[in-house]
Amino acid sequence: MYAKRLLWQETGNEELLAEAADILRAGGLVAIPTETVYGLAADATNGEAVARIFEAKGRPRFNPLIAHVADTAMAGRCGELKGDALRLAAHFWPGPLTLVVPLVAPVAGQPVVHPLVTAGQKNIALRRPIGPTAELIARFGRPLAAPSANRSGQLSPTSADHVLEQLGDRIDAVIDAGPCTVGLESTIVAISDEGPRLLRPGGLAAEAIEELLDRRLRRLAPGAHVEAPGMLASHYAPRAALRLNATRVEAGEALLAFGEKPPENAAAAVASRNLSVTSDLVEAASRLFSDLHALDESGAAVIAVAPIPSHGLGEAIADRLRRAAAPRPGPASSG
Repeated sequence: MYAKRLLWQETGNEELLAEAADILRAGGLVAIPTETVYGLAADATNGEAVARIFEAKGRPRFNPLIAHVADTAMAGRCGELKGDALRLAAHFWPGPLTLVVPLVAPVAGQPVVHPLVTAGQKNIALRRPIGPTAELIARFGRPLAAPSANRSGQLSPTSADHVLEQLGDRIDAVIDAGPCTVGLESTIVAISDEGPRLLRPGGLAAEAIEELLDRRLRRLAPGAHVEAPGMLASHYAPRAALRLNATRVEAGEALLAFGEKPPENAAAAVASRNLSVTSDLVEAASRLFSDLHALDESGAAVIAVAPIPSHGLGEAIADRLRRAAAPRPGPASSG
């Protein structure tokens, strides 16, 4: 089996949506385009289908998944949207924000999503995406469980080609809608009685959330309990090792630059990409994974990464790079 590529057009996608929905109803896996990265979707109410996500990705089952919804009403049938969660959803949805909120009580003894989606926890991660995936969920009528469509721990995909390179023989189809516009996973915020917490920086700057709520988001200490996707210490990793905050390029290294001034000895790099010559962090976030993919293909054993500011989306970029550079876990615990 090899994944079928379903090409998204500007108009006339009814047959494509019907085919993708039929695959999902049959318990299959469809890679879906969102504004952040491509996701690997399955029916969130079907335990066997959700288990196929873990199998395809090689993902630890203790790591929860995001449930993608068509609208706030569908989200409210899955989790408790009130207070800060409702304010954030009203302002930032649809968009690159995931909210972790308490699960709603089971209906007639049946949970609204399969426990594999939440990794057996009492909270659920919810997101309302932009684009073709929103249309697919609305047609399907149920939430879609969808982590990034990559092998677990490897680089996140920002194009259909990235998906097929990693998962082409493990999934049923991919909806090809071109490159992702944000190119960085969603920001994840947990809402509880103790106040909002930033579980994962991402495509929505934490400062924008803090401005709306008029308070600072609490950050988690390194090594915190896994409550949401993207919290494993080693994650988003290319084959090459990453050397962060590099001010000089060493022999044999590839270079991931940032800004107008390159690191010392940049001309010696075996391959080079610049996240943003103009130091635009939005552009840098959108290019991060695609540039890492390209540099990884150069065959360099090490990618030297130039220093990147930590404000705004720089916080999310630094988070991804730090996890990509972390020591790789062994097979028993790989993420």
